[in-house]
Amino acid sequence: MTELRQRMDDAMVLRGFALRTRKTYLACVAGLAKHYHCSPDRLDAEQIQSYLLHLITKKKLAYASVNQAACACRFLFEHVLKHPGARFDIPMAKVPKRLPQILSREEVARLIDAASSLRARTLLMTTYAAGLRVSEVCALQVADIESAPDRMCLKVRQGKGSQDRYSLLSPRLLDTLRAYWRVGRPGRWLFPNPAGTAPIDPKTAQRIYCAARNAAGIPPEGGIHTLRHCFATHLLEAGVDLPTLQRLLGHGHVSTTMRYLHLAHSRVTGTTSPLELLDPPPS
Repeated sequence: MTELRQRMDDAMVLRGFALRTRKTYLACVAGLAKHYHCSPDRLDAEQIQSYLLHLITKKKLAYASVNQAACACRFLFEHVLKHPGARFDIPMAKVPKRLPQILSREEVARLIDAASSLRARTLLMTTYAAGLRVSEVCALQVADIESAPDRMCLKVRQGKGSQDRYSLLSPRLLDTLRAYWRVGRPGRWLFPNPAGTAPIDPKTAQRIYCAARNAAGIPPEGGIHTLRHCFATHLLEAGVDLPTLQRLLGHGHVSTTMRYLHLAHSRVTGTTSPLELLDPPPS
C-alpha cells in the first residue's frame, strides 16, 4: 500500500467509514491513478472532471457509479491532501430516478421454489423474509438467529452506516433454517463460502438469485436487491406503518422509506379517482 493510499484509508477509518465504502473509494482513486499513470496528488480539478467525463462517455458507467468516483476524489483532495486555494469543485451528475422491479407475492413464491438447492432456497427466503441487503444476508452468522418464542428475530450486524438492527424471523423461515442447518451444519457463517472460512461472496448470492429468477420465468430486470424492495412493498400493502418499516429496513431517515409508498400497488388501485366523486351528469 502506497503512503497516499494508507493516508486516505486512515482518514476514512477515523471518520467511521464502513469497510465496503473504504474499499470502494480506494478502488476509485486507484482507477484515477491508473488512467493518468501518475499519483493522484499531482492532478488538478480539470483533470478530475475530464476523468469523470471519460467514465461516462467511454466506459459507459452509470451515473451512480460516476458519482461514487466523484465522492472518492472529493474526499481525497479535501480531507487527505488538504487542497489549497479555491474550492476543489467536482460536479455530481443527476441520477435518473427509476422505479425498481417489484414482484407479486405469487412471483416471489415461484422464484423461491425455483431455487436449485436447499441452500439457495434458504438464502433467497431469508433475504425476502427479513428484507436484507445482499451484504447483510451474506454476513449472517448462525448466532444471529434468535429463535426463543419471546424473541423471534434476526440480528443484522453492521448494516449500511455501520448500524446493527433486528429484523423479522417468521416461523416459516425458522422451519426452513432448521432444515437447512440439519443438512449443511454450517459453522460460524450461516451461508459460508465453499471452504467454510468466510461468508459467501455477494456475487455468488446474485448468481443464485438470477438463476432462480430465470428458472421461474421472471423478466430479468433486477438483482437480488429486488427481494428487499418486495419485502418493503408487500409489508406496506399489508398495512405496516412507515416508522416500523423504517426500523426493519435500517433506514436513517423516514423519507427513504416513503419512496415505497409509490410502489405499493394497493395504495394506488385502492384509491378512488376524483372523477367518481363528481355528481353524475344530468340525464
